[in-house]
Amino acid sequence: MSAERLTVAGLPAWGRCAVMGVVNVTPDSFSDGGRWFDTTAAIKRGLDLVAQGADLVDVGGESTRPGATRVDEDEELRRVVPVVRGLAADGVVVSVDTMRASVAEQAVAAGARLVNDVSGGRADPRMVPVVADAGVPFVVMHWRGQSVDMNDRAVYADVVTEVLDELRAALDQAVAGGISLDRVVVDPGLGFAKNAEHDLALVASLGRLRRELGRPLLVAASRKRFLGRVLAADGEAAPPPARERDAATAAVTALAARDGAWAVRVHEVRASADAVRVVRAVDAAGEAAGGDR
Repeated sequence: MSAERLTVAGLPAWGRCAVMGVVNVTPDSFSDGGRWFDTTAAIKRGLDLVAQGADLVDVGGESTRPGATRVDEDEELRRVVPVVRGLAADGVVVSVDTMRASVAEQAVAAGARLVNDVSGGRADPRMVPVVADAGVPFVVMHWRGQSVDMNDRAVYADVVTEVLDELRAALDQAVAGGISLDRVVVDPGLGFAKNAEHDLALVASLGRLRRELGRPLLVAASRKRFLGRVLAADGEAAPPPARERDAATAAVTALAARDGAWAVRVHEVRASADAVRVVRAVDAAGEAAGGDR
């Protein structure tokens, strides 16, 4: 059976690994190349993801792909807030993906119920106080610096131990800043200042991360480079493009769900929504039979 799944105060308890669908309101996303850049298209995309089985939708207006440069604050606000408002008005549980406190603040006012900050509050010193004042849940991701040079920071002696230590410090900082512990989610930051071997080691250690940090775990493997490396036959073929990595993403979803992850963050929802439900059904059958892993 999978491990006990922790819940997040202020959000629904889905009784299984949740599925967070992604809406990138950007012209330069690595995964979709700006397909949802228009506000109306982005809102429709979010509603479509819910119809396909997403439990919540993560809206972001700034690409964090390796090498990306930042957009300015006004542009990020223009991209994000109307989409958050539109989805929230339709009853969607919305997360805002931002490193800026001002964007988080206005998105929460527009109806966002979760702040997903890839920097874990370190890119903007106002972020933790703003989230604490708002009283909403907060995702603390493992982060070593901005996207423009994060590949240079992918140096580890023991990636799992170092990610654990650095996440624990970020978690402590968020709580010391006033965010309630029962509202904090942790994310190992797959692909952020990590190479394929680092990412695979972290996926293999999701159970350890969840146990040692003691907080709900968000796993964001969707379409990332390490999956492309895995799918390139014996390293001889070119990795498939991002949009051809959804089956591999669903495989990680099943692994994450079995290891007790709170949620997975994915670009295409249906396969992952099916995967988490199958894992829950298998777990329920094992519980009824008195089985154990």
